[in-house]
Amino acid sequence: MNPFLILALSISAEVSATLALKAADGFTRPVPSLIVALGYGTALWLMSTSMDMLPIGVVYAIWAGVGMVGAALGGALLFGEAVNATMILGIAVIALGVTILAIAQSQT
Repeated sequence: MNPFLILALSISAEVSATLALKAADGFTRPVPSLIVALGYGTALWLMSTSMDMLPIGVVYAIWAGVGMVGAALGGALLFGEAVNATMILGIAVIALGVTILAIAQSQT
């Protein structure tokens, strides 16, 4: 299986878990709390699987960068958190960095 697809699934699970963490309200809401546990467990398992095929630095940089972008955008969409021009610029810079890492990996 494509390691970047596995990594994308890992990131999706991590972002879902992170957004559910906010919705869990200090683990007082059972459904979001279950999503947190399952999401983080799945994310780490899939991330470790992708590390069998890609360098750890590339995996972690992409996972952390794309996860942060997903969490920031998800927070804005689901919870009405503020997003301003400076934050959008930061997200764009991270996206550029992740793209450069992916291109560099594909050239090795």
